[in-house]
Amino acid sequence: MSQAFERTIRHIDVEGVDLRVASLSRGGDGAPILFLHGFGSTKEDYADMARDSAFAGRPFLAYDAPGCGETVCSDLSHISVPFLMETALAMLDSAGFERFHLIGHSMGGLTALMLADADPDRVLSFINIEGNIAPEDCFLSRQIHDYPANDPERFLDDFIERTRHAPALASALYAVGLRHKVRAGAVRPIFTSMVDLSDNGGLMDKFLGLPCSKMFMYGVENAHLSYLNHLEANGVTLAGISDSNHWPMYSNPPEMWRRIAALHAGE
Repeated sequence: MSQAFERTIRHIDVEGVDLRVASLSRGGDGAPILFLHGFGSTKEDYADMARDSAFAGRPFLAYDAPGCGETVCSDLSHISVPFLMETALAMLDSAGFERFHLIGHSMGGLTALMLADADPDRVLSFINIEGNIAPEDCFLSRQIHDYPANDPERFLDDFIERTRHAPALASALYAVGLRHKVRAGAVRPIFTSMVDLSDNGGLMDKFLGLPCSKMFMYGVENAHLSYLNHLEANGVTLAGISDSNHWPMYSNPPEMWRRIAALHAGE
């Protein structure tokens, strides 16, 4: 059977933490794409790009973030969004990507924003799929404060149940995989960092200040986000994905990929 992408384990050290990062990648022509998945998701969210003719021959890299999926992290307590950004930089170096298109969802969108802000000359375009840019975006991560629990396993169990019954498309589908896709010990450091940056990190200014072309993708169930008009007025392309909430890759992947391909076609 022919393989559309390669699965590899990359051994890297980030800030003294040993990582065995599970990744999917493909070589090819043109500028590569780096994908960063959201909290409780995995690299496989983006694997179908390899089977979409609109991206024929386009190189890409997607990997499981520390604390998620098949990646092994020697110290879960060390994980934060800045640590995830450093991991992304190390993975870019490992893949040999100099300049690249950047796509990140939720936690991965926030990580991508910090990466693009730190090294903007390398980023050709940035598609932010409901990545945090304002305090209101912490509807998942702020639960670490709203529903405190000393036991990481108990918090994750309760978080899964709350998410399972949330009134949003794909919430139950997302919830059922959480126990298999994220380590309980990684939840608190990740969520705490996400909330702190969303409240105090000046993320909107960072996003609008990026010199590359920018798209903000959101599920139309979240068309109530208060800043959408502000983004559009400041030159950000908006992409509302129909029949979708926070997880367009689960609810409406064909439209998600069409909108991504349309932006890249103009680059």
